[in-house]
Amino acid sequence: MDENELGERLLGFALKVHRTLGPGLLESAYEACLSHELSKAGIEHRRQVALPILYDGARIDLGYRLDLLIESKVIVELKSVRALTDVHRAQLLSYRDWAATALATCSIST
Repeated sequence: MDENELGERLLGFALKVHRTLGPGLLESAYEACLSHELSKAGIEHRRQVALPILYDGARIDLGYRLDLLIESKVIVELKSVRALTDVHRAQLLSYRDWAATALATCSIST
């Protein structure tokens, strides 16, 4: 399955989770339920994946974590906020670049 197909399926799962749980929960609740949906669908994924940065030839672990990494192709960053800000977008783009994935997406819940 390519990144676009994964993205489409992911969107459907995220909408299902949000409609079922509603707004106002911690990101970890949405992450656990989205992970459950991915598992039911047989889609390989990992939660809370460490993401070190490479600087000056050194690998430095600063505690960055990807909420979900799907089939090593798609990063999902979950936010429980009313609206995304430029900082959220910059974080997501940095994660995508550091992880060298083709697609990164942010799911929000208010």
